[in-house]
Amino acid sequence: MSITCLIADDEVIAHQILEQYILKTEGLTLVAKCRNAIEAMAKMEQYQVDLLFLDIEMPLVNGISFLRALTAPPKVIFTTAYAEYALQGYELNVTDYLLKPFSYDRFVQAVNKVKQQLAVPERKAPEEGTGKDHLVVKEKEGLLKIAFADIIYIEGSRDYMKIVTSARQYLVHLTMKKLEELLPAHRFIRTHKSYIVSVPHIKIVKPAELLLNNQQVIPVSVNYKEQVLKSFGG
Repeated sequence: MSITCLIADDEVIAHQILEQYILKTEGLTLVAKCRNAIEAMAKMEQYQVDLLFLDIEMPLVNGISFLRALTAPPKVIFTTAYAEYALQGYELNVTDYLLKPFSYDRFVQAVNKVKQQLAVPERKAPEEGTGKDHLVVKEKEGLLKIAFADIIYIEGSRDYMKIVTSARQYLVHLTMKKLEELLPAHRFIRTHKSYIVSVPHIKIVKPAELLLNNQQVIPVSVNYKEQVLKSFGG
């Protein structure tokens, strides 16, 4: 089992210790180190993150507020110098709570809990799943079915995702990462950190953008260019 990890901590020494522990632990891969929650959010959109080592007292947004804001958080291990947050950590369903300074043995104990949890597939709640031909999302009125065939593209809009269909637009409170998990990979492709498009609706692919059948122009970033060309050509 390979577990991708992200560190979110404002202390350089914490980065150094955690990176050292991660590198010497079989099955862990470090994808990014962040100094605050804003950086962490950006990296989580860029990378698939299975495990987040999260400090609590950070500038801008503290770890607890950041975790509460995540729609589909990865496994989380709090790494903090403040024992008084332990109860809140368990209320937020974190896997473990490492009190600084912690030993490598204690680190491994926490990671083993994550490995056990990831080895057991979690059942998704019905409202978070998809049917064979549609997406189920939450709107103000309740649960809503949106047929995959009707979706033209999806655009990130602050805390919401804008799902554009031929009939109307829907604003749903989901992350781009979560939508990627819910949508069939053979039918939808990420083109940019803020865009997912329906492959059947792509008309023309250009070096830095693509044109949809409805004449909408969508940006294509360097990071996603290769997979866009592959999907379009396939």
